[in-house]
Amino acid sequence: MSPVADFGFYQRRKHDKWREVQPPVPPLEFSVADSHAHVHMLPDPAWELARCGANGVGFLCMIVDPAEDGPRPFDLFQGWIDKAESLLQADAREAAGAHGLAADRSEALACPEVRIAVGVHPHNAKLYDAAIEAEVVRRLNDSRVGCLGEIGLDYHYDLSPREVQRQVFSRQIQLAKDARLPIALHLRGGEDSQRDDAHAEALAILRDVGFPPCGTLLHCCALPPDRLQPWLEEGCFVAYGGAITFKAADAAREGARIVPEDRLMLETDAPYMTPEPMRGSACTPAHVVFTAQRLAEVRGKHPGSERLDFLRRLYETTTGFYTRLDKRDKRDKRGVETS
Repeated sequence: MSPVADFGFYQRRKHDKWREVQPPVPPLEFSVADSHAHVHMLPDPAWELARCGANGVGFLCMIVDPAEDGPRPFDLFQGWIDKAESLLQADAREAAGAHGLAADRSEALACPEVRIAVGVHPHNAKLYDAAIEAEVVRRLNDSRVGCLGEIGLDYHYDLSPREVQRQVFSRQIQLAKDARLPIALHLRGGEDSQRDDAHAEALAILRDVGFPPCGTLLHCCALPPDRLQPWLEEGCFVAYGGAITFKAADAAREGARIVPEDRLMLETDAPYMTPEPMRGSACTPAHVVFTAQRLAEVRGKHPGSERLDFLRRLYETTTGFYTRLDKRDKRDKRGVETS
């Protein structure tokens, strides 16, 4: 059994022992946003959303692939949020009682705002057909959806034929343009580190089909400056995850230093890519606080007002990317188009 009876951070050690890991010290000065997490893959999504709220994560985007995940994430979405809010309210009441105070619901920590990105991952491009496309298009009309993704090319695992990946990628770019939504890219090259065909071909496809006017986000970026520069010249946004905390990730950190601040984001890719000091554990969205701390260091932002301004800019960039009002037609509260 995990000892976690609160919303802190714990690492499993040998012999089923646990070590508590302290959050960033001094505490982060502003809320952080996780631009990319597979929330539905976590053992207890509601608990993890509550832990986000307790640790200053105010926004996250949940990634859903209709070809693999089906309707489950959409069906369970609101229940997770409701349960997370209940957990946070109970935590506030318990804390108030321990100090002899009256519990005030208005003072309870808030569940993060959650948006959804929908798209067929390149691994699943071989499953893409008219029915899957119809489901993607249907989900893009849901007001909770703020992005088409993650889409792109994966030449590392090659789980779908490369030509099929390219065709499905091109098609989904056009769907995003039609829906007036941004895209989030998954790009991974093959084993030959000297040839990055995935990024080069994706860039060529985007230039041919046309970059979506609402934005293009490089998810889980680890590119060095020279390979990142062409994407920046196209106005792309760039998100950094746990890899930027790794000791050997000097190239990614060099790349992160050249990204304009108004196009920079954080992410976890939970349950993957766990940042230091939590490596060895499954990644959760709340771990984004450690990545935020490290990215601020990489950018030379010291704790205090300097880091506060930096974190605020990242937060506003992320929420703006996923919630920009001019991206979609008017829809009612259920996400249905209105006349």
